[in-house]
Amino acid sequence: MKLLNFLNWPIALSSIFLISIGTLVIYSSSKELAFQQLFFTIIGFIFFLGLSQLDIRVLTKFIKPLYFFIILLLSVVLIWGFETRGVIRWIPLGFFNVQPSEFSKPVLILSLAYFWAGTAPTWINIFKSLGLIAPLVLLIFKQPDLGSSLTLIAIWLGMLFASHVSAKKIAILILVATLVIPSGWLFLRQYQKERIIGFFAPESDPLGRGYNQIQSTIAVGSGQLFGRGLGRGTQSRLQFLPEYRTDFIFASIVEEMGFIGALTILSIYLFLLTFCLKVANRVSKDFNFLLVIGIFSMLICQIFVNIGMNIGILPITGITLPLISYGGSSLVATFIGLGLLASVAKSDKER
Repeated sequence: MKLLNFLNWPIALSSIFLISIGTLVIYSSSKELAFQQLFFTIIGFIFFLGLSQLDIRVLTKFIKPLYFFIILLLSVVLIWGFETRGVIRWIPLGFFNVQPSEFSKPVLILSLAYFWAGTAPTWINIFKSLGLIAPLVLLIFKQPDLGSSLTLIAIWLGMLFASHVSAKKIAILILVATLVIPSGWLFLRQYQKERIIGFFAPESDPLGRGYNQIQSTIAVGSGQLFGRGLGRGTQSRLQFLPEYRTDFIFASIVEEMGFIGALTILSIYLFLLTFCLKVANRVSKDFNFLLVIGIFSMLICQIFVNIGMNIGILPITGITLPLISYGGSSLVATFIGLGLLASVAKSDKER
C-alpha cells in the first residue's frame, strides 16, 4: 500500500509502456543500444521518483542557479562540444555524452513558472520573459538545433497564454510573429532550407532533399493495419529510412506494428496529456499551474512535431519522440519534467 501511495501510477505506467515500445524496437535492431536505453531509463526513473516526492516549493531556491548553469553548459557545447554530422550538441563525458539543450527545457519551464507566478502579463513583463528565453534559444540555434529551439518557443508561448494574457496582446503578438518569421529564413542553414523546400515538393528531388520525407511516408504506409512484424520492417532494417531509432522511430514502429501500434502510442500520449490538464485544472497556486502547463507544452510540441514530420504533414526537423526515441539526455530530461508534474499532483492531493 505504501508503494501505491509513493508512486504516481498514471505517469509511471504511461512512461513504462512508451519506453517498452521504443526499447523493444531499438532492441530488434541493436541489443547494445537497447541496453544503453535501459540504463538511461533507470537514471531517468530515479530522477522521476526523487522529484515526485520533493516539495515543489523547495525547487524555487534553485531555479536561478539552474538557469545560469544551463547557459554555462550551452556555452561549453559551442567551445568544447564534439561535432557529429555538421552539428555540435553534445559534451563528451567519457562513457556517455550529455546534450544540454534537452535539459534546458525543464529549466526554462521552472524559470518561466517562477517569473509569471503572481506577475501581470504587461508588455514590459512579456519582454522580460523574452529576455529569459532568448539566451537559451540563441545558444541552441547556434549549434544548430532547430527542433529544441522550436520546443523552447512552444513552452514560452504555452506559459504566456497560461499567464492570462489578454486577447488583444495575443493578436498583436501573432501579427508581429507573422511579419518576423519569414525573415528567419535568412538565418537558417542550407540543409534546413532544403528540408523546408523538400517538404513542399519532395518529389522534385527524391534522392536528395525529399528523400527522408518520402522514405518515412513509405514506411508508415507499408505498415497497414498490423504491420510487417517486429524486426521485419524493410525501410528501417535495410536502412532506407534514416535515423530510424531517433527522429523517425515512429515511422519505424508503424511499419513494424501497423496502425494498431500507432493507435496504441497515440492513446497513451493522449492519456498522459489529459492527466496533465486534469492536474492543471485542480491546482490552486499560480506557480504549480504554470509548471504543469509548461510540461504539457513541451510534451505536446515534441509529440506533434515528431509525428507530424514522420507522416509528412510537417517539415523535417531534429526532434525526439518523448520516452520512445533513442537518446539518454532526451529520456532523462523528459523524466525530470514528469517528476515535476508528479510533485505538483502530490502536493495538490495532500492539500
